Amino acid sequence: QVQLVESGGGLVQAGGSLRLSCAASGRIFSTYFMGWFRQAPGKEREFVAAISRSGGSTYYAESVKGRFTISRDNAKNTVSLQMNSLKPEDTAGYYCAADPPDGRRYFSFTDYNYRGQGTQVTVSS
Repeated sequence: QVQLVESGGGLVQAGGSLRLSCAASGRIFSTYFMGWFRQAPGKEREFVAAISRSGGSTYYAESVKGRFTISRDNAKNTVSLQMNSLKPEDTAGYYCAADPPDGRRYFSFTDYNYRGQGTQVTVSS
């Protein structure tokens, strides 16, 4: 079993930055494709970013490309999401997920075998 714990959420003004972290425990972290998703009130959960097992490939939603950066540290079993130039529309609960059986479906939250409880990000205008 794998446990994922997100941290780093909070309240920030538009244009500001936050760095989210996801700590993983359990099986070998380096074998997992990792992803970040978010869900705003009244909206469906959406893909934000994903990173391959080695960290050599990264994927982003168009809405965050150029502003967010996903990274991982396999030695520390962590994956991070650096969020810059935040906008009020980035307000959402952010969720970390691990291990989709098919890495090509990195954009599908329900495909991931493990998911965290989420951390709230609120961006004020």
